[in-house]
Amino acid sequence: MHKPTLLLTAFWAIAAIGCSQQSTEPEFISTDDSRIEYIGRVSHTTKNAVRYTYPGTTIYANFSGTSIAMKTKPESGFYMVEIDENEAFKISTQSEDSLIVLADSLDDKMHSIKIMYVVEGYELKPEFYGFVLDAGATLGQKPTLPELKIEFIGNSITCGYGVEGSADEGFSYDTENHYFTYAAIAARKLGAQHFAIARSGIGIYRNYGAPREGSAECMPAMYHQTLFADTTETWDNSLYKPDIVCVNLGTNDTSLDNYDIEKLTTAYADFIVRLRSIYADAQIVMLTGSMMNGKALEDVRQTLNTVVENARKNGDQNIHRFDFTPQDGSLGYGSDWHPSKAQQQKMADELVPFLQEIAGWQE
Repeated sequence: MHKPTLLLTAFWAIAAIGCSQQSTEPEFISTDDSRIEYIGRVSHTTKNAVRYTYPGTTIYANFSGTSIAMKTKPESGFYMVEIDENEAFKISTQSEDSLIVLADSLDDKMHSIKIMYVVEGYELKPEFYGFVLDAGATLGQKPTLPELKIEFIGNSITCGYGVEGSADEGFSYDTENHYFTYAAIAARKLGAQHFAIARSGIGIYRNYGAPREGSAECMPAMYHQTLFADTTETWDNSLYKPDIVCVNLGTNDTSLDNYDIEKLTTAYADFIVRLRSIYADAQIVMLTGSMMNGKALEDVRQTLNTVVENARKNGDQNIHRFDFTPQDGSLGYGSDWHPSKAQQQKMADELVPFLQEIAGWQE
């Protein structure tokens, strides 16, 4: 399979060659077609568009024909695309074009496609407007998704901040890529649905560099929203019931030495109670990330141990603890000393066996 070009004129020419005698017009498939599957917090409140802000949001479809393009909001970030389960490739919407060719030289048969949004979209505000197929082509049956469902709640580590960059670089959408995070890798390894609620700099009680007293816009304050920092739409939790919820917060809360350990502990305990009220049967896993060390790491570990112990004393036996190995530079660093691609892979390799055990999943 050839990777697509972004030449719009070439796409129309190819579409015309593959069309039927009855029509030469490419087929447009709108976002509300029931044969398209969305995984992630998406909003359908805008006519003829699907909106989302969290990395990892994925669009699934089956389609016939030799080519496929997506209509999307220009200058709204990056996606990773898998066609027929071949190696994923990255596409950019950073130009002014709204039509992005994803494939243009396929065999004329039924194909599958997965399109994952891989950067944080709270500033870029991405929108998906639909697919364009060959004349006479159509979508196939709605994709069958894996049964196991995992939700990852986290910060920049879960987002994939700088995973394609180097330590001396600052943040860039060009180097952020959620596809290469421990969360996305672990989900692929487990054959699971993957759902992420993550934002760089966010904490459980205070965000990166915030006052000791805490932040109004920390994860518990944002968690109910469909779109990050958009108070107008509340997410319907009945739309996605995860079997496992992984929470990886605390790195930003302790980024300055003046953190309040009591506030940290209370915020974590309250958030876990809230998650349990939403997901009564889920296995909840409390994680420490790979960027902490020293006293901060010790304090967060103790906080999570205390929260888990108390929850179990109160009858919740489906709550667990897991610590990633702190990074030491041997696998390199991503931008601003965030986990590199190799470090993220190591994190996934560590986490997968643990999730296999609590999910009762076997290779």
